[in-house]
Amino acid sequence: MAFASALLIARLVICALLCISLSSEVGVVRRAAALGINYGQVANNLPSPPQVVSLLSSLRISKVRIYDVNPQVLSAFAGSGIELIVTVPDDLVPGMAASPAQALQWLTSGVRPYFPATRVTGIAVGNEVFTGDDERLKASLVPAMRNLHAALAQLGMDAYVRVSTANSLAVLATSYPPSQGAFTQEAAPYMAQLLRFLAETDAPFWINAYPYFAYKDDPTRVSLDYAVSNPSHVGAVDPYTRLQYTSMLYAQVDAVAFAAARLGYGNVPVHVSETGWPSKGDADEAGATVENARAYNRNLLLRQAAGEGTPLRPKLRLEVYLFALFNENMKPGPTSERNYGLYQPDGTMVYNVGLVQQSTSATSLSGLSLTTSPATATGCQEGLCRLMSLHIFGHPAYHSNFPLVITKHPIAAKCKVSKMAQLLWTKSLQDQRTDAPFQGGKGKAAVAQRKRVWRRCGRHYLVGGNSV
Repeated sequence: MAFASALLIARLVICALLCISLSSEVGVVRRAAALGINYGQVANNLPSPPQVVSLLSSLRISKVRIYDVNPQVLSAFAGSGIELIVTVPDDLVPGMAASPAQALQWLTSGVRPYFPATRVTGIAVGNEVFTGDDERLKASLVPAMRNLHAALAQLGMDAYVRVSTANSLAVLATSYPPSQGAFTQEAAPYMAQLLRFLAETDAPFWINAYPYFAYKDDPTRVSLDYAVSNPSHVGAVDPYTRLQYTSMLYAQVDAVAFAAARLGYGNVPVHVSETGWPSKGDADEAGATVENARAYNRNLLLRQAAGEGTPLRPKLRLEVYLFALFNENMKPGPTSERNYGLYQPDGTMVYNVGLVQQSTSATSLSGLSLTTSPATATGCQEGLCRLMSLHIFGHPAYHSNFPLVITKHPIAAKCKVSKMAQLLWTKSLQDQRTDAPFQGGKGKAAVAQRKRVWRRCGRHYLVGGNSV
C-alpha cells in the first residue's frame, strides 16, 4: 500500500509537471518570451514577407531580427505584435558618424513611417565591425550609434528603440574559463567606447556566438554534448568562480560579461544576437548534421522555455536569437553557410525541434510544444525529461549525486515514467526530511509547492497504466 501510494504521488507530480509545462497560465509560450529568430533574406526562393509573418505568428515567435529596413518586410510586420530588430548596413555607418542629419534622414525614411504599427525595438548598427579590417569603419561605429540615438530622441522614439551592434566572439582574446574573459588588445579601446554608450542608453551588448565553430575546429577535444548544450552533460567547472557550465553558449556569454566587467561595465546585459548550428556541411565541416543541429536548437529552446539564465546571472533570463529561420541558397562560403535554417524556403521543416504551428488564437500552447502528435511520443518524453532535469532535479552543479543518477537512467534520450516516478519520489522524501541536496526547494516550502501542484493539476491528469 505504501509503495502504491508513493507511485501514485510520483505519477501525479509527473502529470502535473506536464500540465504546468503546457498550460495556458504558465505555458512555454510565456516562459520562452526571450526567444527570437533571425530572418535572413540572402536567397531567391523565400516566401513573401506576409507569408513569413504568418508563419512566425503561428509559431508564437515573439522577436525577430532582420538585416536591413526592407519596406515590404516592415509593412508585413505591422500589427503582428512581433518585436523587430532592424539593421544599418556597414556602408552607411561612416556617413552617419560624420553627419547627424544623415542618421536622422535614415531613421525618418526607413523606420519612422512604419512605427509604432511595426514594433521596432532595436537597431543593430553594422555587423561584427570590430573584428573586420576597416579601421575607418571601426572608428565610425560608436559615433554613428550616438547620432542615431540622438535622432531617436528627436523623434520621441528613444524610450522604445535601443541602439547596439552585433559583435563576433572573436572580440575576445580569452573566453575560457569564462571568468578570465577579456577583450583583445585591438578591440579593447573600441569596446570601452561601446560599453560606455550602452550603459548610458540602457542597451544590451549583442554577441554572435556559435559553439559549432569550436567543435568543428577541434572535434576530438571539444565535447559534442557540451557544444550542443545537452542539459544532462556534466559540463565544466570554472576553477576561479566554481560555477558549473553545461552549455558552451552560456559559458561564452559569461566570458563576454566578465570581459565587460574588466572595463568597468559589469552591469551591461549580454544578449545573443545570433547562434545556431548547420544541418549540412562540406566534408571538412565536422558536426554539420541534421542530428546535431536539431539537438543544439532543441536544447536551447528548452533552456529558453525553462527561463534559464547563465551561471553568472542565473535569475536573468538570457535573450537569444536563433540563426536562422530559413536556409538561404545565395549565401557565399562553405555549404554550412546555406544550411542554418529551421525551415526550407517552401515552408517545410528541415528538422523538428518542437516548434508547432497553431492554427487558432484560442489555443494556449506555445510554438515550442513538447507534444506534436502520437508519432512523436518519444520526443515528448525526451523533452519532458530535459525540462524536469533543469526544473525539478536542479542543475548538475548543485548536488553531487545527480551526475550518477543521470548515468544510471537514460534521461537524456528516453524517459520511462516508472524511472522518473522513482526519482521524483526520492526527491520528495528528501525534501520532507529537510536535508535535500537539490536546488530550488527544501523542507516545508518544497512540500507545500508540490501540494499546490497536485491540487491544481493532479485530478485532471491522473491516468492508469505505467506511462503518461
